[in-house]
Amino acid sequence: MTINCNGKLIDLNTPRIMGILNLTPDSFFDGGKYQIEEEILKQVEIMLSEGATFIDLGGYSSRPGAKNVSAEDERLRVLPALELILKNFENILVSIDTFRSDIALECIETGACMVNDISAGSMDEKMFETVARLQVPYIIMHMKGTPQDMQTHTTYQNLVKDIIYYFSEKVFELRALGLNDIIIDPGYGFSKTLDQNYEILGCSELLKNLELPILTGISRKSMLYKVLECGPEDALNATTAVHSIALMKGTNILRVHDVKEASETIRIMEQIKPWSSNV
Repeated sequence: MTINCNGKLIDLNTPRIMGILNLTPDSFFDGGKYQIEEEILKQVEIMLSEGATFIDLGGYSSRPGAKNVSAEDERLRVLPALELILKNFENILVSIDTFRSDIALECIETGACMVNDISAGSMDEKMFETVARLQVPYIIMHMKGTPQDMQTHTTYQNLVKDIIYYFSEKVFELRALGLNDIIIDPGYGFSKTLDQNYEILGCSELLKNLELPILTGISRKSMLYKVLECGPEDALNATTAVHSIALMKGTNILRVHDVKEASETIRIMEQIKPWSSNV
């Protein structure tokens, strides 16, 4: 299983790490940390040295209830940082976390290699045709509603079946447009209750029936720290635990804040693989 990133084939049979670089002031864990050039470059260097294959650059906070950010504000956050990173790190693979097709287009033309869309095209009707024309890997996440109201949309007939059907419809549209590389993200924390998040995690091997790479973005999320009655800053151990489960159930990419720990988790799970049918 491979994806084509800027002409380079990335093998996902061995799980990969996507390091999170939020350029937002209000992200739930690292909001406001990376606002000046030196901080951005230092964090990218650390994540690459610790084993990140991709850096996921985002300028729009999608935490529950986050305020809407204008397209121009998102652009001003993302594009200068992208140019800075590309200038300082040769052959780096940058993913753009956006639901806006015009920002995706500008970033890919600047040198990014992938689009990570929390809305799977639902918040911008031009996104599908844009990524299909660009022929870049496209991450589609499951979410109902918008970040502002998604937690009011948590009713399902059958949660896991509904998610698989959602992806099936999206993939059908994208294949019809000729897009090759599609990655699915079940959307932990997006239009799901705490229990629903764990239901998805417990059944996530069923997503492999779609025969597409699976991304898990669960790092330090509230589904972890609420159970432990702590905050995101104390949820690293829980993150490692759920990463292990996700890897056993078929995840191909871990989207994380803590690259070193995720990399070590993958290394240990790869040691188990020859003796386990579940890894």
